Amino acid sequence: MMKKKILISGAGIAGLTAACALQAKGFNVQVLEQATELKEVGAGLQLSPNVLRALFNLGLEKALRENAVEPTGKEIRLWSTGQTWPLFDLGASCVERYGYPYFMIFRPDLHAALLQAVTHHDPAAVLLGAHVTRIEQDDTQVTAFTTDGRTFSGHALIAADGVHSAIRNQLFGQDRPVFSGCMAWRGVIPTAQLPEHLRRQVGANWVGPGGHVINYPLRRGELLNFVGILERDDWQVESWTTAGSREECHADFAGWHQDIHSMIDNIDVPFKWALMSREPLKDWVHGKVVLIGDAAHPTLPFLAQGAGMAIEDGYVLAEALDAYDDVHTAFTQFQNARIERCTTIVEKSTENGRRFHNKELANAAGAAAYVDREWSPEKVEQRYDWLFNYRVDLAIQKGD
Repeated sequence: MMKKKILISGAGIAGLTAACALQAKGFNVQVLEQATELKEVGAGLQLSPNVLRALFNLGLEKALRENAVEPTGKEIRLWSTGQTWPLFDLGASCVERYGYPYFMIFRPDLHAALLQAVTHHDPAAVLLGAHVTRIEQDDTQVTAFTTDGRTFSGHALIAADGVHSAIRNQLFGQDRPVFSGCMAWRGVIPTAQLPEHLRRQVGANWVGPGGHVINYPLRRGELLNFVGILERDDWQVESWTTAGSREECHADFAGWHQDIHSMIDNIDVPFKWALMSREPLKDWVHGKVVLIGDAAHPTLPFLAQGAGMAIEDGYVLAEALDAYDDVHTAFTQFQNARIERCTTIVEKSTENGRRFHNKELANAAGAAAYVDREWSPEKVEQRYDWLFNYRVDLAIQKGD
């Protein structure tokens, strides 16, 4: 029998993963994307073993390995002195422990791999310039309406239209973000411009009172991702494309280690955005419509699982639609399988931010005791094992 036609609003990481996974199950997929062209936008992403299980199962291992970095480890560094503590080993030890590696990848490279997989299966699967602003549904179908007057119908619709989801606002009520008290700087740096010691194949979490910095290699080690988070209340614009200046970024990190300033010196254009908090939704399903990714569970970026949740969502949702013929039942089973995990990730991401910014990090003597306590091997295991051991392929079992 011909599988159902599934509409997907949004061709980001969540939408394309869902499309790829659904195509593998034989579904007819139409992805509606508001952008008129898919540009190389974004920064770095960390893909832990739970995420790579999904992507490798979808046949993307080769494409990802061509551009990703498989780091040897992650470390904690102190904001002022640069003192370093190991966070966890990666590389072969990660594969041995979790069955899959840990990748650091430039978002455009992941996006391109997903897009190529979807369009290779069906060149017409992704339609650009199709901005869905509202939907209607009845007992048999869902219809999406775009800003240019077109309509598209299918048996179900997946809202993967991001943190500012128009579909979520229509069906579940207007978005009510609250400023988190933090703003972020981001930039991508050619590693050839950096000192040798900043080109290592490791990720670093610089922690300090009132702020932290994350840096790690991308694109075969040719680029370095920089994200700096600060407790600052005078910038509350939630946009990834607002340019700042190196001078302002330097001033925000005054007193921080010279390595931080060496990285800032080599950012071409530093971008800044406000980090907004949102209460986790208690329901993602409305009839034949389901929210996934940032539309369902936007999170602060302090646990490196935002993209991971989107990818897990897309994979598990395809499993549910394949297992249950009734769309609403499939969506409900998907929500039941995912909502507790995603809500916990959102909550623990906020908790991790407080850990990164603790006032005990202000001086080196106090910081050593704090790091030893907060990032002990036992606490690191407790914090990450449940994340990395997650099985997307076992999340849905028909008959549950």
